Amino acid sequence: MSEPTSPAATAEALRLHQADTGAKPWRRWGTYVSERQWGTVREDYSADGDAWAYLTHDAARSRAYRWGEDGLGGWCLAKCGSTSASVARWKPQSHAANHGYSHLSGIASTLAELKGAAGSAVPAVVHAPPNGQLPAYEWNFSDVNPPVHAWAAWRIYETERSRTGTGDRGFLERVFIKLLLNFTWWVNRKDPRGRNVFQGGFLGLDNIGVFDRSKPLPVDGMLTQSDGTSWMAMFSLDMLRIALELGQDDEAYQGIATKFFEHFMLIGGAMTNLGGEGVGLWDDEDEFYYDWLVSDDGGKIPVRLRSMIGLIPLFAVAVLDETTLARVPEFTRRMDWFLAHRPEIAALVSRPDATGAGGHRLLAIARAFRMKRVLARMLDESEFLSDFGVRAISRVYLDQPYEFSCGDYRAEVRYTPAESDSDLFGGNSNWRDPIWMPVNYLMIRSLEKFGMFYGEDFKIECPTGSGTMLSLREIADELRRRLLRIVLRDANGRRPVFGTYETLQTDPHFRDHIWFHEYFGGDNGRGVGASHQTGWSGLVANLIEELHRKS
Repeated sequence: MSEPTSPAATAEALRLHQADTGAKPWRRWGTYVSERQWGTVREDYSADGDAWAYLTHDAARSRAYRWGEDGLGGWCLAKCGSTSASVARWKPQSHAANHGYSHLSGIASTLAELKGAAGSAVPAVVHAPPNGQLPAYEWNFSDVNPPVHAWAAWRIYETERSRTGTGDRGFLERVFIKLLLNFTWWVNRKDPRGRNVFQGGFLGLDNIGVFDRSKPLPVDGMLTQSDGTSWMAMFSLDMLRIALELGQDDEAYQGIATKFFEHFMLIGGAMTNLGGEGVGLWDDEDEFYYDWLVSDDGGKIPVRLRSMIGLIPLFAVAVLDETTLARVPEFTRRMDWFLAHRPEIAALVSRPDATGAGGHRLLAIARAFRMKRVLARMLDESEFLSDFGVRAISRVYLDQPYEFSCGDYRAEVRYTPAESDSDLFGGNSNWRDPIWMPVNYLMIRSLEKFGMFYGEDFKIECPTGSGTMLSLREIADELRRRLLRIVLRDANGRRPVFGTYETLQTDPHFRDHIWFHEYFGGDNGRGVGASHQTGWSGLVANLIEELHRKS
């Protein structure tokens, strides 16, 4: 087979030909890689799907992902010899943490049927460097993504146990030991002042705020992140749950469980009372959680932008049942001692000393009042609630953009349907409108945990202003149904995910082959961004199975 020589033959076409014929091993570093230091991942974000008709290889290369010092080149342990379970062809060996763990949670049912599969499906944890940091994403492994690994590991274990009667304790223990290192890395690196409030930077939310959170702030001070702190509270609870499972057979883990219980309590207390100064990430005026800018002279400025950042505190929730607590007596004794001797902290989180429905105890950042007020915002169709799920930012900013100023710095955030109009964090993803499947799924699971404690008689108006009162379990199912509208045919026989693409909507060769997009338009459910983000958007399969199981 001769090399392409026509004028239309681009540099990339030549490289693909060389890879196909074995002349050069370009695919050793990924599906599309142009040179050793620069790779091109060709994702078409154009309205008509023909970007590659006018965007040359060299133009694409100039926007390509750098993998040198901050990417693979700086993570020499990445040559680990094992492959992550992945459905997405474009990165079959991706170590990107939040992508991989959405994959694994989404295919947990399949993993449960494959002996030993779960244990080999977590290279991002197993092959972490000695300092405990886990890789973020392809073009900068050294950035920080949400620490969702413990949550996903527990989901895999739990799914296997429910299907086979026995969970893979060896898998759970191996992952737990590695995640101990990662937790310590977070505490040491992302809480620089030792106040139990965390930064983290990017944390997967691209352009959601008034700053590019992966760069130094353009103003003096430090950004205390509601989402960073909440992710760590959730991480603490997930590690606590795993430690309690392991502690039923090995008492040593009960002491480690106590460590994570105390971490959670201190983080929860700090979110309500930063540094003991009576200021928290909760804003009493707006009844919502916000980031705070803490200036070098001690001044504190709330960033009153209603976005997913203020919903993420609801993810930090766990329920403990009396049966489990009876099997870990040393932990239970230490927990009760802490609650009795540190009442000023216990009073700042939700009901750890009370017994709710079904004999459950609740550990949550948001007490009942705050949880209900946040949900009132989230379930408001003029703000977060869409026909297709929960938006990443309030729709009120469509006509009234949020404006932020500090010194000479000015920024504006507008509700932006579908594609981003901001160059923050590269400008190729958008958190200023769309529906993102992974955070919607985490919200559903969190609502069910709250519902286990509060029971069916605890009801909230959904949608806000409708007069319809639903239990938290019913609200979770309503969100499932709204998310499924994205991919199911509507009354006109059209799938919102395909938007105005007539071939995909009507051609029998395409219409039943669903694309798992990166995110979805908040107003119309249209698939946006990468069309092969199978990992987290594949969670739609979980939604279908969970609703079917309840029917």
